[in-house]
Amino acid sequence: MEQQPVYYGTYLQLDKIIEAQLPESFKEGRQPAHDEMLFIIIHQAYELWFKQILFETDSVIDIMGQPAVNDNAGDLQTVVHRLQRVTTILKVLVQQVDILETMTPMDFLDFRDMLRPASGFQSWQFKILEARLGLKFEHRHGQHYYISQLKQAEINLIKDAESKPTLIGMLNKWLERMPFLDESVYWDAPGQEKEAHPFWSAYLEIYGASLAEAEMDNLRHFNKIFLEDEVNKERTLSPKACRAALFIMLYRGYPALELPFQLLDTLIEIDNQMASWRHRHINMVKRMIGSRIGTGGSTGAGYLQGAMEKHFIFREISQLNSFLIDRRKLPSLPEKLTAKMGYQF
Repeated sequence: MEQQPVYYGTYLQLDKIIEAQLPESFKEGRQPAHDEMLFIIIHQAYELWFKQILFETDSVIDIMGQPAVNDNAGDLQTVVHRLQRVTTILKVLVQQVDILETMTPMDFLDFRDMLRPASGFQSWQFKILEARLGLKFEHRHGQHYYISQLKQAEINLIKDAESKPTLIGMLNKWLERMPFLDESVYWDAPGQEKEAHPFWSAYLEIYGASLAEAEMDNLRHFNKIFLEDEVNKERTLSPKACRAALFIMLYRGYPALELPFQLLDTLIEIDNQMASWRHRHINMVKRMIGSRIGTGGSTGAGYLQGAMEKHFIFREISQLNSFLIDRRKLPSLPEKLTAKMGYQF
């Protein structure tokens, strides 16, 4: 079958996109507010970027949800590449605030009251994105409010997203499969009696010696995060996963750990960029409406501040930096382990 010629405008559906701006102030009988067009286009651009981030995130979850992820082939490279694309898009979202801030508070007041009760807080795509990344309902700021302004169909989409596997959940399973500190590397006899893993025993001793007196409570946290067998319902990453993540951070110079480290670092950067976007949004809201409530009925900047402080999805990864030690003091690894993590010729 012969392919029909593709026309630029038809392919991009430009007739729908360019005609999709319907400012409230432009309606008959009202005084047109010039900056409302900018306001609409900026928010439409945000929603398109949210769609792309969701597309990338869903694909990464699908890859990491496979029975076996080939870390030595294209799977992990694809995951890292797509998540790094997400961080780049998030940087664009932060930069778009610069354009919106060319609108003055008086410009905004020309049409603000016409928008009630619409609000950016009603972005169901963004809530789905948070859920897919791994933000749990119990960790949300303003639980009583976060879906109260939405239509039932959109609430259903969010609840469905909250019931599906998450990126941080897939990360936990992937980290638990990391074989680098398998006990067979240290003990040749399968049934050999052992009380503690030699690597973590040595590491804990070095780490404890590096702490200032005021930091000694970190030893208790170390045991709780890395060594306890009991599942901590307050945490998403298991002790086994945390051990693997810390090991990756410590020995990231080995070729086999380069991509795993990039994955962890990129997830931390996603959190940082989302926090930067919220921070810019907070400052913009304060500049535009001061202490007034949002058009959707929220507390405005106060709500955004609470969400920024609480919605760090990959916080457990970034907190592992508290347990790093000087690279010159790292425990020596068995030769058969370093051979696995080096280049194979």
